[in-house]
Amino acid sequence: MRKLVLVLFAAVFLIVPSEASAQQDWKTHVAQTMPLMGHRNWVLIVDSAYPLQSSPGVETIETNANQLDVLRYVLGSINSSIHVRPLVYMDKELPFVGDDDAPGASAYREQVQKMLADYTIESMPHERVISQIDETSKEFHVLVLKTTMTIPYSSVFIRLDCKYWSADAEKRMRQRMH
Repeated sequence: MRKLVLVLFAAVFLIVPSEASAQQDWKTHVAQTMPLMGHRNWVLIVDSAYPLQSSPGVETIETNANQLDVLRYVLGSINSSIHVRPLVYMDKELPFVGDDDAPGASAYREQVQKMLADYTIESMPHERVISQIDETSKEFHVLVLKTTMTIPYSSVFIRLDCKYWSADAEKRMRQRMH
């Protein structure tokens, strides 16, 4: 009996991944995927109730991690790349989510605003962001990183843009073409 218990314990220990290895897995995946991604790709850092999308271009990974930690890691990965920069979108509904309905909402807003202080944040109604991502995923890859966040409308949507070619440069080039 003692041997059986030890064998079962060892099997569970080997089969069930530890939280540290789960966190390493999503970080490794982001590190491996980022060089492949470019402008028009998206990285979403979402709350735990974000739906599993069925579009073929959407890849969803459960991080089992704190949303702000995931956001910090993803922004670091993007910022250290040579080819992409983040365009940040958030749900227009978030400022209206009260602590009485979602405890911690005010504290989260303060923390995420501090973390994103150096970025321009475009607010959009949630359904519009989802529609845009759905449309984009028909042609381009969307990486969804689910977190342990339990505050609604707290997701951060990052559309990747070219780091070394600006919208102004594109406009000037198009004008020269005509």
